[in-house]
Amino acid sequence: MHAFTEKDIRASFVNASLRERNSIIVPDLAQVAWDGLDYFGWRDSKQPLAGFIVVPVDGEAVGILLRQTEQRTRTRAQCSWCEDVTLPNDVVLFGAKRAGKAGRNGDTVGTLLCERFECSANARRPMPPAYLGFDVMAARQRRIEALRAHAEGFARDIRDGA
Repeated sequence: MHAFTEKDIRASFVNASLRERNSIIVPDLAQVAWDGLDYFGWRDSKQPLAGFIVVPVDGEAVGILLRQTEQRTRTRAQCSWCEDVTLPNDVVLFGAKRAGKAGRNGDTVGTLLCERFECSANARRPMPPAYLGFDVMAARQRRIEALRAHAEGFARDIRDGA
């Protein structure tokens, strides 16, 4: 993923009002390791139920404002994007309103995501070989490609509506 500027990030949000975009606190981008990310996500401590992600779609940034549900799941859920089965972190349900008229009419989409957006690290974590001759690096690459496809599909769904 290539690096984005704060201006790029603020302008990328497709489901946020101008007021919401201006109130977003963007983290220090100089500290971000862009090479190891498939999407950029962060939380704001002043808005504990809000999450922010920026996903590259067709070479441009698509920013999405997420809202975490207050209700926790009864059992440990699996992240829909990284599909990590070892569950090194909490997974929560996020909802995002669609862009445009659909979002203004209350149309939303939900997804289960790693609470602190650790999906890129999860997909790159070395996995034990499943059997003799198992290609660990090929499996890792498939996980990364699947994560990118899931993130991009979600971003397209929010941006383009249905």
